Amino acid sequence: MASKNLSIDVDNVVMKFGHFTALDGVSLKASYGKVTGLLGPNGAGKTTLIKVMTTLLKPSQGQVVVDGINVLLHDKEARKHIGLAGQFAAVDEFLTGRETLVMVARLYGMPKKQAEEKASELLDKLGLSDAADRQTKTYSGGMRRRLDLGASLVATPKVLFLDEPTTGLDPRTRLQLWDIIRDLVRQGVTILLTTQYLEEADALCDYIYVIDKGKMIIEGTSEDLKKSLGQDIIELKVADSNLDKAHKMLKKLAGDDAVVDDLTRRIRIHTESGSEDLLKVANELKKANIKAEELSLHRPTLDDVFLAVTGNHAEDTDK
Repeated sequence: MASKNLSIDVDNVVMKFGHFTALDGVSLKASYGKVTGLLGPNGAGKTTLIKVMTTLLKPSQGQVVVDGINVLLHDKEARKHIGLAGQFAAVDEFLTGRETLVMVARLYGMPKKQAEEKASELLDKLGLSDAADRQTKTYSGGMRRRLDLGASLVATPKVLFLDEPTTGLDPRTRLQLWDIIRDLVRQGVTILLTTQYLEEADALCDYIYVIDKGKMIIEGTSEDLKKSLGQDIIELKVADSNLDKAHKMLKKLAGDDAVVDDLTRRIRIHTESGSEDLLKVANELKKANIKAEELSLHRPTLDDVFLAVTGNHAEDTDK
């Protein structure tokens, strides 16, 4: 039985497509009124799990309970408690923003007057009142994302699933959506968030799961995950022509701990001595006549955790 204190309780879910296992015994718990993050590389199983939790896919085995309702047995009832904003804004470009939200409200069975009032309320909350009566084909990408979020809020869901809601948005619009998400949490909405921006997870999530190749590989608060690495990070960036030479040099100092990223031309090592090791690296670079474009010492970040457990930088993964 699912705990009454959990808004989302996913237990040992397996999802197979033919011979391919997309989810392999996945479990996830989310508390009421919190933001739970789901991170992972491209193809890790994030969107598949979202679809299972929101009744769009039935798993091969396992249990999913959302707001006390067994999603697999009572999908129609579960949908009354769930809101979903997917990776792409699903709006009809020939409708106005107001018409879009009124239409969604009417589909939920709201009387016309109530639907119009709900649409006006959401348009104001999302900062779209001035554009409410314009066709959505005139909206910017950020405005479309906000309208799509509004459509998922029409029925005032207790649990909201946001699948990479800020992908492709400019920094200002992304921050605006962060404020909207925080406001929803203050109202008691539970949010399950997938994102490819680790600073977003760091800023918004109370608890984080990392999934890779269909399996949950690590979980915890942002601070817990950073502390799990235990040591500070020395990071070096050099010209492409010096990358192999610099990597060999750092391997002499740190062994196999020296991890190179060919795409970003960065090499990272863990350090217990901090500034002392940083000076050693600087001296070795000077002896080898290698000019560093960047050389830094920093505390572990979520990106460091992501790299350590998945072998990828978050910015290297696709949607």
